[in-house]
Amino acid sequence: MTKRWTRRPDGSNCGDFGEDDQLGSLNHITPASVLRGIREVRTGLSFCLSLPLDYPGGRGLAPHRFPPILAPTERKGAPYFNFSFSAINDAYCDVGCDDSVMLCTQYSTQWDGFAHIGAAFDLDGSGTQVPCFYNGFRAGEEILAPGDRPDGLAMPLGIDRFAEKAIQSRGVLIDLSHHLGRDKQTVGLAALREAMEHDGISVEPGDILCLHTGFGDELLKMKGAPDPHRLHNMCAAFDGSDETLKDWLSQTRIAALVADNFAVERHDPAAPPHGAHFIPLHYHCLFKRGIPLGELWLLTPLAEWLRENGRSSFLLTAPPLRLPGAVGSPVTPVATV
Repeated sequence: MTKRWTRRPDGSNCGDFGEDDQLGSLNHITPASVLRGIREVRTGLSFCLSLPLDYPGGRGLAPHRFPPILAPTERKGAPYFNFSFSAINDAYCDVGCDDSVMLCTQYSTQWDGFAHIGAAFDLDGSGTQVPCFYNGFRAGEEILAPGDRPDGLAMPLGIDRFAEKAIQSRGVLIDLSHHLGRDKQTVGLAALREAMEHDGISVEPGDILCLHTGFGDELLKMKGAPDPHRLHNMCAAFDGSDETLKDWLSQTRIAALVADNFAVERHDPAAPPHGAHFIPLHYHCLFKRGIPLGELWLLTPLAEWLRENGRSSFLLTAPPLRLPGAVGSPVTPVATV
């Protein structure tokens, strides 16, 4: 029992890490997990796993998100870009630049936080469905829009909790692109296990599971002007309705789930709904299990190197921005091999 609920969804781990827990499966990252990742560093070679943050380009993937808008700040009423400090004092010869950005936190390479997707659930056993998020944090009471928060930007389940954890562990990459190609496919546990068995891959508690589908690489080829049809009709994505897959994700106790595609699971708003949930894998991972989701990462160069070298695991360092109260965050993940 916690202060916020007396019931939790079946299969949930809410409360397992404490009544006020905001880290979920990131709690599985222990010092031993980090050391296991560090032991994967043998060459000192590092890979940037982020797309340029103005990719995919346009608004074809998520119309409510838009590319970053970069602009100079102002100083003394003028744009602070190639700014001559002689405007402050004739003796100065310095020149400076400073800028600002308007950024949708989940436009490009990102972490989804636990306040990104919640659900209506009978927390108190009273028969009343309460809109809430991981570990029973309630919409409208604890999860509030930025302008409604009493303590500035701070909010429970903010992405800054992940930043404080300083996400770093062993990454394990499953190369679905190699095994399945890059045509549109919706895959479940059977296909995942087949790829893992073929490559001799296993996962341990605290690992971060990374799915290489080739989607991020295909986006780069489109050079910021993506084909609207192809955006929704290429590469593999998980079947969010596969109960065996969701059970497996729970049982493995992975720390987080990452993909280079959009949404990790197949997401087609025009398709008939599967049960009660708009995006059922998000419901399972973010709401029930507290498993962070990474989306739109760039995994192809790393996947190619790992395959050439007969490896599948590496040290992954991927903290989000320490932005209080944000529900998601851009991330520049680094894989070190």
